[in-house]
Amino acid sequence: MVIAVDFDGTIVEHKYPAIGREKPFAVETLLELAADGHKLILWTARDGKLLEDALEWCRKRGLEFYAVNSNKPAGYMFSDHKTTSAKVVADLYIDDHNLGGLPEWGAIYEMISKKKPRKRKRSFWKKLFGRKIKV
Repeated sequence: MVIAVDFDGTIVEHKYPAIGREKPFAVETLLELAADGHKLILWTARDGKLLEDALEWCRKRGLEFYAVNSNKPAGYMFSDHKTTSAKVVADLYIDDHNLGGLPEWGAIYEMISKKKPRKRKRSFWKKLFGRKIKV
């Protein structure tokens, strides 16, 4: 599975442009997912020196990515060195701006490795409009 992972607010606490503290179990979980054969893409708004700092932070923890802000493998160079797609195509996106927020990393691993969907509470709208009305 190809998994796109955000950096700020997802792997580390949100302190942009600085690098925040690691979110509990984020790196361990990502290393385990990579060991399970998943391709990890770093999917971040960081660029230039800020992106290099984030990549170096990850490397120091043993975390390498298949690709960065692209579906092309790390080291791939576009012909004009400027052409990149703003769209990263993945099977799954892990981001703190998900609707419903970021689950804990243990729950993320369980959902991916066991292919179990996240249990969700019945929504307000479903409660309100999901009832059958007797006439």
